[in-house]
Amino acid sequence: MNLLDVLPIALLGGVLGLDVVSFPQAMISRPLVAATLAGALIGEALGGLLLGAALELIALETLPFGASRYPEWGSASVVGGAIFAANPEHPGAMTVSVLAALGTTWVGGWTMVKLRQLNAVSARRRRGALEAGARGTVISLQLMGMTADLARGALLTGVAYVALAPLAAWCLARWSMDATLSRAIVVAAAASVAGGAAWKLFHSTTGARWFFVGGLAIGFFFLFVK
Repeated sequence: MNLLDVLPIALLGGVLGLDVVSFPQAMISRPLVAATLAGALIGEALGGLLLGAALELIALETLPFGASRYPEWGSASVVGGAIFAANPEHPGAMTVSVLAALGTTWVGGWTMVKLRQLNAVSARRRRGALEAGARGTVISLQLMGMTADLARGALLTGVAYVALAPLAAWCLARWSMDATLSRAIVVAAAASVAGGAAWKLFHSTTGARWFFVGGLAIGFFFLFVK
C-alpha cells in the first residue's frame, strides 16, 4: 500500500464525511452510496454496493438529531467498502469489512464531537463580531468549520484504511468459517438492527405494523421468485 492507493480513498472519505453534517447534506454519505463509490475506486463497485446494503441496515438505527453524538457513517462506509471490494470473493470479507466500518463509525462520532468543540472555541473568540452581525466573521467561521470537517473526514478515512486494511488481510488469511454461514450471520445481525429501528418508529402508529409486514412479505416474494 502506498500514497497513491490511500489518497483517493482518503479524499472520498473526506468529501462524504463533510456531507454527514456540514455540506451539502445530499445523502451521498449514506452507506449504500459511500461504500459503492469506494468499491468503484477499487474497481469492484458491485462488491461495495453489497457491503453498503449491509451497513445501510445497521445505519437505520442512527437518528442524527442536533448536537447528539452518533456514528459517522460516511467515512466509515468508505473504509468498509474499500476493504470488502479488495476481497469480494473471500468467505470472511463481509464480516471483517463490517467490523472495520463499525469501528471507524465509533471513532468518527468522537471526532465530530471534538470538531464541534473546536468550532465553539473559535466562535467564542469572535463573539463580539458575531454579536455585531459582522458578515465576514460569519462566513469565515462557516468556511473554517467546513474545511476542518473535510480534513477530519479525510484524515479519519486515511488512517483507518491504512490501519485496518492490513489487519483485515491478516484475519482473512486465517479465516476458516464457511462463506454461507459467515455472510448469514452478518445479514441476520444487520436485519435485526434494522427491524428494531423500524419498530421504534412505527410501533405506536395505528395500522403501520401491518403495512410493514405486508411490505416485508412482498419483498421476500420478489427475492425468491424466479
